[in-house]
Amino acid sequence: MKKVLQISLALLCLSFIVTSCKPKQSAYKSVYEAAKEREMQETSNESNTVVKSAGTLSPVEVSVRKEKVTPVYNSDAAGLKSFNVVIASLSVKLNAESLKSRMENEGYSVILAQNEQGMYRVIVASYDDKMSAVEKRSEI
Repeated sequence: MKKVLQISLALLCLSFIVTSCKPKQSAYKSVYEAAKEREMQETSNESNTVVKSAGTLSPVEVSVRKEKVTPVYNSDAAGLKSFNVVIASLSVKLNAESLKSRMENEGYSVILAQNEQGMYRVIVASYDDKMSAVEKRSEI
């Protein structure tokens, strides 16, 4: 009989502890509703913004780097001109060849060149004048 009383007392204490430590859902609900109400007021107070398109853009300074490059493959020598659009500079030839094949699959005529430091340049366009190269770079 004494054990039954002890077990029932322990269960009573345990149930009291479990229910008293439980957070009240109503407290969280009121805070949540207040936050939602503030958010709704903020969105209703915001005015609709209108974006105007800019007529012309100011000219952008184009960086040009001078370096001596030699084509990796002799077949690319004829396509290499004064101004080139370089999309990657890689130190490993296999990586450069992989990028070259991916770009050729996308329709670009790619030239693989190597500079004096041994870096491989992946060139997607080559021109005699700077403006054509800048336009192509902006297009890409």
